[in-house]
Amino acid sequence: MDDARIWAFEESLWTADAAQYREAIDEACLMVLPTPPFVMAGDGAVDAVGATPRWDRVALADRRVARPQEGLIVVAYTATAERAGHDDYVAHCTSTYRRVTHKDWRVIQHQQTPPLAAGARAA
Repeated sequence: MDDARIWAFEESLWTADAAQYREAIDEACLMVLPTPPFVMAGDGAVDAVGATPRWDRVALADRRVARPQEGLIVVAYTATAERAGHDDYVAHCTSTYRRVTHKDWRVIQHQQTPPLAAGARAA
């Protein structure tokens, strides 16, 4: 998967509907999010995130891509997500994708860490 497709795919996970989200997440996915229950796996991760309201817009900064082996992609970035009537949400994130078929990739890991220190800002 080329970088442009990676970033379009990652952005869609923030803004797409629950059905598209469910198609993109692998049943073996592990997730860590900054809200209870914090650590999730498989269907629990899909259900928890699939049920949350989608963001209207997201900007991904400080983008990094690693391809440690064939069929495996790891991304890291800082997300700033916007939704009408809510404060912006900022988090430092990672996602890992595994290739299922030539054009079919699934998320097997995702984590979000909001800035922790007072005064910490997104890049």
